[in-house]
Amino acid sequence: MSNEVTAPEAAAGPAGDELCLNTLRFLAVDAVERAASGHPGMPMGDAAMAYTLWTRFLRFSPGDPRWPDRDRFVLSAGHGSMLLYGLLHLSGFDITLDDLRSFRQWGSPTPGHPEYDPDRGIEMTTGPLGQGFATGVGMAMAARYLGDRYNRPGYTLFDYNVYAVTSDGDLMEGVSSEAASLAGHLALGNVVYLYSDNRITIEGPTDLTFTEDVAARFRAMKWHVQQVDGDDIEAVSAAIEAARAEKSRPSLIMARTHIGFGSPAKQDTAGAHGAPLGPDEARAAKRSLGWPEESDFYVPDEARRVFEAAARRGSSLAADWRALFERYRRDFPGEAAELEALMAGRLPGAWEDRLPAFKPSDGPMATRSASGRCLNAMAGEAPFLVGGSADLGPSNNTFLKGFESFAPGASGRNIHFGVREHAMGAVMNGMALDGLIVPYGGTFLVFSDYMRPAIRLACLMKTHVVYVFTHDSIGLGEDGPTHQPVEHLAALRAVPGMTVIRPADAEETKEAWRTALRDVKGPVALVLTRQKVPLIDRTRYAGAEGVRRGAYVLADCAAEPELIIIATGSEVHIAIEACEALADEGVRVRLVNMASRELFERQDPAYRESVLPRNVRRRLAVEAASSFGWGEYVGLDGAAISIDRFGASAPAPTLFEKFGFTAENIKTQALRLLGKS
Repeated sequence: MSNEVTAPEAAAGPAGDELCLNTLRFLAVDAVERAASGHPGMPMGDAAMAYTLWTRFLRFSPGDPRWPDRDRFVLSAGHGSMLLYGLLHLSGFDITLDDLRSFRQWGSPTPGHPEYDPDRGIEMTTGPLGQGFATGVGMAMAARYLGDRYNRPGYTLFDYNVYAVTSDGDLMEGVSSEAASLAGHLALGNVVYLYSDNRITIEGPTDLTFTEDVAARFRAMKWHVQQVDGDDIEAVSAAIEAARAEKSRPSLIMARTHIGFGSPAKQDTAGAHGAPLGPDEARAAKRSLGWPEESDFYVPDEARRVFEAAARRGSSLAADWRALFERYRRDFPGEAAELEALMAGRLPGAWEDRLPAFKPSDGPMATRSASGRCLNAMAGEAPFLVGGSADLGPSNNTFLKGFESFAPGASGRNIHFGVREHAMGAVMNGMALDGLIVPYGGTFLVFSDYMRPAIRLACLMKTHVVYVFTHDSIGLGEDGPTHQPVEHLAALRAVPGMTVIRPADAEETKEAWRTALRDVKGPVALVLTRQKVPLIDRTRYAGAEGVRRGAYVLADCAAEPELIIIATGSEVHIAIEACEALADEGVRVRLVNMASRELFERQDPAYRESVLPRNVRRRLAVEAASSFGWGEYVGLDGAAISIDRFGASAPAPTLFEKFGFTAENIKTQALRLLGKS
């Protein structure tokens, strides 16, 4: 198989083309009018280039929407969602006319911005500008990696292209520049982006803020750039053909378009962007383009036939791929079994058996170092693990030894993202969306701020990605408050769908990786130390497998506790010392290691009660981060030893002492809670 496509069975011709374009335009206009909100201008202006792509080039199959070698289409300018919904409806995906009529309504599959729904043909959640552009780069990287790993002579399983419609706003966002730089460096010839150069933003013409030479910028980033009239179907078609023929550079097609095309009063104005045209102007637009003025969600049969022909072509290609895979299974059973497991949502290989066992003789070890050992131990049995770091590989311990780098012309498993944290997060989403790769990406915890929009989308889409966030506290030391995270744990925990795991030692780091890969099917943040921490003696304390349940009783007293100390990460071993000192003074104390609040909250009520019984109201949380969120666990009768200011520049032991993270201070605060100080 190859990426070649043939012309649709029902070639429209000039009159038929206009019929199809106006169908797309006015489905969008009607939906926005009915919803009394939305963005009609972009679908009206971009209909020609989207129609050309969908009916002449894009490989898709409504009957087999997850066909692994389909082309990916990303509407990066997600505010124009009705353009996508119209394309999907006309092409035969599970988007009905009634769904279009319920645009932006409760429970509708046609929300205001596209939300990831691959069974309906929506490849990713878009709307935050720049995210689709950057995530598409990750999709293209996945195509290269999967093709190099699984394709064999005569068996081209993966060679899909990634297409996107992008806007001025997309190109202004910083993440698109990060991703474009990376894509150009990596020579991703399977990226074809159509830039809707309509020269209008919400506040007015783009020359208010955006006067750079976009073509020169992208050429400087090693992109293949073309400039066309976006309303000229044949010119757009020729540009896409040329872009597809360019195998060593990503392509940007700068299409001069007109927002609100056909609207007599609003074309080429900001007024067409984010509000309905209004009943009178909607009728005027229909009149100007020869569309029935009183029509409502009108779809001519001739237009539907053109899109259905494109869908039939794609369905035939999908069937060919399935037949090819059956032959591949016979000739390459090992590779086929690996792929089938991944497509079924299972991680193949004996990677769990390769996880190292850490023992006291290993001595104190930073959890970032333990993480690196886990990654390298698993790598040979975990072909799905692909990742790297935002130029911090030696610090994050994310490099897979013995494996090649992902580079121009190569698709090794070590990705050098460069100092591009935001693009790294988006690329990880793109690589993960089909479930055939579990990408990981490392940086310092403090720089999770740079990634936050991509992290949020990961949670919305439930992509299985692993963030390796190291240098997790004031334990960073002398680099000081600019690099010492304080509020970041609370910020990550606040994102719905995020699983944060902060292991206390090397053994817990191993269990954190096991849990991140085996038990969680969404985004996971591993939060790891720079400084060395002791290995907990598991002959005296509970086993590290308790991490899988989020929180567990690490040490307990013989009778009902009068105090519970809750600690995380590097503070656990300090809390152990404090608990031993308190026990020596006759205090009945329980130590709970809360490595992951999210995993703990997923446990059944009986387990949660067994760990944190409600009748024990004296509780002390210990974490070298913001106290925000700990009130839920310590209550009005409890307290937290935490950091509610920025850190300082000094050696880590000095900082822990000055900020009160010592066994003596934990003991003092515990006794105060009990009224025994």
